[in-house]
Amino acid sequence: MGYTPAEWSAGLCEESLIMRTGVIAKKVGMTRLFQADGRHVPVTVLQLDEVQVIGRREMDRDGYTAVQLGAGTAKAKNVAKPQRVAFGKAEVEPKAKVVEFRVAEDALLDVGSRISAEHFVAGQLVDIAGVTQGKGFAGAMKRWGFGGLRATHGVSVSHRSHGSTGNRQDPGRVFKNKKMAGHMGARNRTQQNLEVVRTDPIRGLLFIKGSVPGHKGSWVTVEDAVKLPRHENAPYPAGILDTKAKIDESELPVAGLVDDAAVHEIPALPSDEEVAAIAAEQEAGAAAEAAAEAEAEANEGTATEAGEGQAEDNGSSDENKEG
Repeated sequence: MGYTPAEWSAGLCEESLIMRTGVIAKKVGMTRLFQADGRHVPVTVLQLDEVQVIGRREMDRDGYTAVQLGAGTAKAKNVAKPQRVAFGKAEVEPKAKVVEFRVAEDALLDVGSRISAEHFVAGQLVDIAGVTQGKGFAGAMKRWGFGGLRATHGVSVSHRSHGSTGNRQDPGRVFKNKKMAGHMGARNRTQQNLEVVRTDPIRGLLFIKGSVPGHKGSWVTVEDAVKLPRHENAPYPAGILDTKAKIDESELPVAGLVDDAAVHEIPALPSDEEVAAIAAEQEAGAAAEAAAEAEAEANEGTATEAGEGQAEDNGSSDENKEG
């Protein structure tokens, strides 16, 4: 999927750096898929719920190029009048979520186009942005991992407090960004380089390896990984949903299994001969260390005996001098 330094210098990857639109997805939950050898992969299921182009921004008119996508459905009575007018001009139903994606000029899409789950391919790495789960007002131990105060002697009803927060008259204040108790979670966060292990164009599902920010039912945005070139099999400018064409289910992977393009081989285990050679080498090293220790102990014993004999000789010579 990546490019060699020679390909980078030759400019073969310039096309893959051109921006194409992302998608809006709804987090359904987590489950697991299996590989053919029995290994399981934890995945987050994302659903593309009526993702449709509702507007476009052009260079000559707006000064930049982008597409505006909408997802989900909303009741007309719950949509503001200016938005109803915009949806009416685009001739699309009111959407529950609207996001704008910057794209290259040749990646603009027609208003009304619907994007399929085949916009991404198995084995591709993506960046997913969302709002993390809100935890409410949390203490310093839960929010920042503080150790707390002692559980017994000298502490009275403040075992989980954060302790001192400042000094004395100088500086006479608490420094900004001090880690203290406060609102935890509900922050915009982006998970980068998550792998797409399977797509389901019939139900409009993406299976992403690992966790995704947000709670069940929350909206997230999925885009091509910004730190890596675009996957060579990813459709450009987008994976447009063709409502007239029928999808051949026989070409899809078996239900519950990871797509072959996202299967990574396990490094080969050492053979019996290699294991025996490693064990023999370790035993030889241990024997050499034991022999060296024994020799060192013998040398220390010899030096000690020599020192004691010299001390006895010195003592006898002193007694002869006194006599």
